[in-house]
Amino acid sequence: MPQITTHTVEYPADGLTMIGHLALPAGAGRRPAVLVGPEGMGLSDVERRRADALAELGYVALAFDLHGGRYLGNPEEMLARCLPLLDDPGRMRGIGHAALEVLRAEPRTDPGRIAALGYGTGGAIALELGRDGVDLRAIGTVNALTTGRPGEAARIRCPVWAGVGSEDPIMPPAQRDAFTAEMQAAGVDWRLVVYGGALHAFHHPPVDHPAVPGVGYHPRHARRAWHDVVGLLAECLPMTE
Repeated sequence: MPQITTHTVEYPADGLTMIGHLALPAGAGRRPAVLVGPEGMGLSDVERRRADALAELGYVALAFDLHGGRYLGNPEEMLARCLPLLDDPGRMRGIGHAALEVLRAEPRTDPGRIAALGYGTGGAIALELGRDGVDLRAIGTVNALTTGRPGEAARIRCPVWAGVGSEDPIMPPAQRDAFTAEMQAAGVDWRLVVYGGALHAFHHPPVDHPAVPGVGYHPRHARRAWHDVVGLLAECLPMTE
């Protein structure tokens, strides 16, 4: 297993002190980089391990924070913070840009070769960075089929990959249709993978606290979604140009 190093990084965003997890690959040269956004509950060891796995593949990876170092295991508390956030593109972009600045400032990062990967709320933030015209090589999301303000998807400058469970009640077929219509109308290079039988957050291992209805882990599709994400990065953000 390649030797990686990890660091905790603090930075301001959304009026909070965010605490992210930075994972660096072996070696000393600049590498392509990936911004990793968590589900609405916030940064956990799940996203930290994903950042570490990306570093093992050779990427600089920053798993960013949503809630100022807090993990919101109470569904009511999580929804009370995330629903207003999801309704405010400016706030989402602010959180995303703050994390992106940290990633770009890392000396190992090739600032011209960055992708954004996000789950749930973190995926919505990745999409808003694209709609804000950020120079990204790829955007990958899982259960984050949010639509933006009219016309702004035309500012997305990279391929977009999205994964969703077929039985996800939070991302129902009507929302899938609205998202794909937005991407198509904007001329985005987009892909949508629907994982049969999967619920919302199917990629996330079971948690030891209450969850919102419609959430369920699907190990087989979780592995497939990760394989698809890694394939997106290999296509759009290869180790060598």
